[in-house]
Amino acid sequence: MITYLTLTFSSEGAKPSQIIGALESIGFKPATGFYDFQYEWEDNANLDDVVMLADKVSTTLKGMRTSFKMETTKE
Repeated sequence: MITYLTLTFSSEGAKPSQIIGALESIGFKPATGFYDFQYEWEDNANLDDVVMLADKVSTTLKGMRTSFKMETTKE
């Protein structure tokens, strides 16, 4: 399974390089194309796992003035 993350940056918020570093620290990898980042699950994730990851992203990005959207798919 893969969780894809799309961000909206603000010129009043943190620098994109800071945001990238913060997301990499919780396991996301920068991506090109339609999504900005991806998180590759080692095992199949359930809904609780995905919600916990969303909470972690929210906590990590707190105060950086970004918005995010997540999408999890079975690959």
